[in-house]
Amino acid sequence: MIRHFAPEDFQEILEIEREAFSEHNSLVYINFYEMVGDGFFVAEENGKVVGYVVGYRSAENEGHIFSVGVKEEYRGRGIGTELIHTICDIFVANGLKYARLEVRSSNTEAQKLYRSIGFVPCWTEKEYYSNGEDGMVMKMHLHPYRLLISKQKYLEPVFSDNEFLTTFKGPISYYP
Repeated sequence: MIRHFAPEDFQEILEIEREAFSEHNSLVYINFYEMVGDGFFVAEENGKVVGYVVGYRSAENEGHIFSVGVKEEYRGRGIGTELIHTICDIFVANGLKYARLEVRSSNTEAQKLYRSIGFVPCWTEKEYYSNGEDGMVMKMHLHPYRLLISKQKYLEPVFSDNEFLTTFKGPISYYP
């Protein structure tokens, strides 16, 4: 379940952030909650916070995904994808046309995830991280149709092919 961040989630967010990232500044998450509460979401399973995403409007037409993290034992289950879709839906609802994020050049797993959602690498920021590692800037056009296409593999079909054929009784016309 994805829901808005609440102050009581703070400790669990810090644990995920410490596990996922070498750079750590706990105050930044409280600041985000105070400044952009509507762009701070958590993923919850069985009453436990297992992931989060923080995003905000960074320019007139662009949203910035500041951070997304999932507890290690919950990775690979689509939680990160769901969190990113949630913040991108918020960006679209607020009239933004693009989403941007930065990822470590060495983090190929995250890059693979972002590409599968529709992000494309745009440029490299040299020595972006405090340890001197480069950061890759990735962007995605937030056209609602594009988001729907990237979500399709996570949506449950309403009918199987046979159910559709037996349910639909009218003629099929390919031309108007």
